[in-house]
Amino acid sequence: MKVLLLEDDVALSDIVGEHLKDRGFDVTLAYNGEEALDHLVDEKFDLALLDINTPNMSGLEVLKTIREYKNKTPIIIVTAYQDTKHLKEAFENGGDDYIKKPFDLEELDQRINKICRYFSIEQTDEILINNNIRFIPSDNALHYEDKVVSIAQKESDILKYFCTHNNRIVSSEELLQNIWTYDDMPTDATIRVYIKTLRELLGKEKITTLRGIGYRFEQ
Repeated sequence: MKVLLLEDDVALSDIVGEHLKDRGFDVTLAYNGEEALDHLVDEKFDLALLDINTPNMSGLEVLKTIREYKNKTPIIIVTAYQDTKHLKEAFENGGDDYIKKPFDLEELDQRINKICRYFSIEQTDEILINNNIRFIPSDNALHYEDKVVSIAQKESDILKYFCTHNNRIVSSEELLQNIWTYDDMPTDATIRVYIKTLRELLGKEKITTLRGIGYRFEQ
């Protein structure tokens, strides 16, 4: 899935861009509206994320222009404005969805998933763990160079969560809240068993335990 991200805040662009790449997307970054417009005119994208307030040309101007070109690329407008005027203008000019700053990356994921369902866009379901291991969440499988290993559903859920929140500390409580339902809560010991299994499959260095704090997945 090919995604264009228009965001002039370099730090935010890096964070969102890396997150989308971790999901397996082919990401192109643009830091001003003219640059984004050039990409949209010259290339084909499955989705574009356009910040409204950008140099040279606003995200709304980019949206208006590509719709005049009859470009039907699905567009999510990103805005720091809290009023409805800009959102109304975005929808009137062909925007498909919006997300307000500041936003959580999980909310962004849900917005993207919604667009993919509506436009029947196939998302790349492959996460590169390292040069020798590929993770296919939908199959609950790890692909090595010479074999495929199936893993349990919860192990797959944990690994997918780690991959989308890599290189930061994830507590057991966070895993519980995002993976299990209230009626299905496991013990800490059960979580440790899942983590131990993933370590055996991926290599002990991939998941670090910070005693009393949580885990860090290195990718």
